[in-house]
Amino acid sequence: MPDRTRARELAAEFNAKGDPLGWFDALYREAESGASEIPWADLVPNPNLLDFWKSHPQETRNKSALIIGSGLGDDAEQLAAWGFHTTAFDISATAISATKKRFPSSTVEYVVADLLAPPQYWRANFDFVFESYTLQSLPPGLRVQAFPKIAEFLKPAGLLLVLARGRDPEEDPGHLPWRLTRAELAEFSRAGLQEVSFEDYIDPYDPGVRKFRTTYRRT
Repeated sequence: MPDRTRARELAAEFNAKGDPLGWFDALYREAESGASEIPWADLVPNPNLLDFWKSHPQETRNKSALIIGSGLGDDAEQLAAWGFHTTAFDISATAISATKKRFPSSTVEYVVADLLAPPQYWRANFDFVFESYTLQSLPPGLRVQAFPKIAEFLKPAGLLLVLARGRDPEEDPGHLPWRLTRAELAEFSRAGLQEVSFEDYIDPYDPGVRKFRTTYRRT
């Protein structure tokens, strides 16, 4: 299991300073210098995304896709390989710079952006949006603001795929990344999306870890 100790230390430090999102770039800068590591950077596409695609391949011709919290770019590159016109963003300028170095010939548009204050022109601009584990890296007060922001990215009939670590309501959310409940994910429905599918399973690639894989559509 990846060591998330340093990520949690930085998150607590920056939250105490009133900058609850600043720790992302700080961690990427440390990793770039070799002083730390990015616990979620597997340098391969998310296998849960690949499994979803095997069962539910999407039409990609002339379709646009958005990756939220793109990290070092592997999921974005996979969506582009499937045929999407892909945009990917991260709040960490260091992450975006590193991604462009990893994939110098990429067709993906990589952008430094804040999920809570995204470019206005992204609103209702994407046919497919992928969110994996970003929500649960946000403190609850910011997380509740993020749900409607994500929902707004979808075009009419657009599809949102969400991957999250899951728990029952009576269970402790644990440490960052905090586990989410299905009731919390229902914020997407309150933001105007329709739940299409919901899977509750033990991740075979992350043994013993309960995951939710959910899709929503803009009606």
